Amino acid sequence: MTAPNAIHELIAKFDQHRKEYQTHKNETELRREFLDPFFVALGWDVFNKKSYSGCFKEVLHEASVEMEGRAKAADYAFRVGDKTIFFVEAKKTSVNIGENPEPAFQVQRTYGPAKTPQKKEMLARQSEPI
Repeated sequence: MTAPNAIHELIAKFDQHRKEYQTHKNETELRREFLDPFFVALGWDVFNKKSYSGCFKEVLHEASVEMEGRAKAADYAFRVGDKTIFFVEAKKTSVNIGENPEPAFQVQRTYGPAKTPQKKEMLARQSEPI
């Protein structure tokens, strides 16, 4: 399967302005200009054009995740029906996730012990943590 043309266009746009984006793009701009269109191109209803009620939206923005009794916000939560299947945590383009391990540690700290109903169910069925 090849990537949709919209993804190729996003890559070309980023490559054309790479130096500017790596020094001047903040996380919100990255999400609006690149990540939202990327996930739309993959078929996700990022803007709830299907008008689903809140509990059935395919994509939640700044989704609340309970961790150790405190609410944290995931940049994106992707869902099928009422089940969250994965989270995405965005970083501004100046953060090199290949060289800086801190974003990975943030994801592990924030979403590793997430208390979504699905994670509770998975943990109940397994002896090892996810």
